Amino acid sequence: MDTRRNSFRGSIGFVLAAAGSAVGLGNIWRFPYLAARDGGGTFLIVYIILAVTFGFTLLITEVSIGRKTRQSPLTAYGKLHRKWKGLGAVACLIPMIILPYYCAIGGWVVKYFFLYAFGDWKGAAAEDYFSSYISGDVEPLIMLFLFLAMVAFIVARGVNKGIEASSRILMPILVLLVVVIAVFSLTISHTEPDGTNRTGLQGLGIYLIPDFSGMTPGRFGSILLDATGQLFFSLSVAMGIMITYGSYVPEDASIRTSVNQIEIFDTVIALLAGAMIIPAVYAFAGAEGMEASGPGLMFEALPRVFSAMGGIGKFVGLLFFAMVLFAALTSAISIMEAVVSSLMDRFGISRTRAIAINVVIAVVAGGLVCAGYNHLYFELPLPTGATAQVLDIMDYISNNILMPLVAVGTCILIGWVLKPKTVIDEVQKNGEAMPRRNLYVLMIKFVAPVMLVVLFLKSLGVM
Repeated sequence: MDTRRNSFRGSIGFVLAAAGSAVGLGNIWRFPYLAARDGGGTFLIVYIILAVTFGFTLLITEVSIGRKTRQSPLTAYGKLHRKWKGLGAVACLIPMIILPYYCAIGGWVVKYFFLYAFGDWKGAAAEDYFSSYISGDVEPLIMLFLFLAMVAFIVARGVNKGIEASSRILMPILVLLVVVIAVFSLTISHTEPDGTNRTGLQGLGIYLIPDFSGMTPGRFGSILLDATGQLFFSLSVAMGIMITYGSYVPEDASIRTSVNQIEIFDTVIALLAGAMIIPAVYAFAGAEGMEASGPGLMFEALPRVFSAMGGIGKFVGLLFFAMVLFAALTSAISIMEAVVSSLMDRFGISRTRAIAINVVIAVVAGGLVCAGYNHLYFELPLPTGATAQVLDIMDYISNNILMPLVAVGTCILIGWVLKPKTVIDEVQKNGEAMPRRNLYVLMIKFVAPVMLVVLFLKSLGVM
């Protein structure tokens, strides 16, 4: 075992760190939108079923690979099978691509947090405020650097004093903020000038009650693929993170228990994110307001909701962006650690030097992301039909192309080359039974690869 490699002090530290990685911007700005678009409770049912089957398969596989090899993704696959080193390189490339644009978005969150804490928070509700801000020359870069500096500082402190310690602080606060905002959203009532009254509870009904009207095989297939794609964001799989964190799991820790806790933690937070956002947006903007997703939801639609709340909107907005900042930090920490750990394992360099290399890459590429909204602005059509700037292209390559490829490759390696026994033995090494063993074998060999190939083809616009 590498003497430079630390371990989490216990399973709680691992669970909180892994859950912190999973609970990111995807849960907050993508999950509620998909739930609202895909029939509310219908999407939730499909998502939960996939979480305990498809998500469980990928998550327990990656954590087991990490602990078995005691390596990060760049070197872990090669240690399992020398002919599969290339898959590790792709798995390491993914967080390297994601970190710069994630830090750019993190900088936007820092800006809005400061705005609600100290600035003209009502100005954020103006129609062109967000577009004017991100097209600026200097301030987006400053906020990116500030966010990146916070991430690098925590990662520089190492596994125990940095990642684990910060997760033990940030995650309980994040959960508390999500619960507080969700409860508040349910109490909201708003009356339009024409007398129409909408409440948060009505929005909750739209969110939770399944809507099977107009359901066709094609419609169900679309919901299934949406939920599958969301699992990549929600569980942080297929990007090297869970292999990295798995390599820090103590030998005597229970992978079975830890993976179950991560699944529960992440699913509950995702469900609460919808209960936090959908009721409030519905009460103040109606059904059409729930059509926004991504930055449009977080930085445009929600500030208008907070402004419509009156004086209390400043406080609610501050709590919300504090929560988003914590979620973005815990995810960005895991993304950077996957690259830093890979560089340390592959080249034998110090943590400080690995962070410095990563920061330089993030600053240069992040600067290009920021410039993509002003001096480098262009519109490139993607196979999905959307038009893209620099950030969108990086997101498309990492999330829609490379992540499915890594996930399919992992399924083939474990399911057919090394056999599922590789993971099963690692999970059972402390005398514990492998949970859902037969389901795992079925998923890793047959179901998961097929679903991933279909998802990949859809992302390419073939389906």
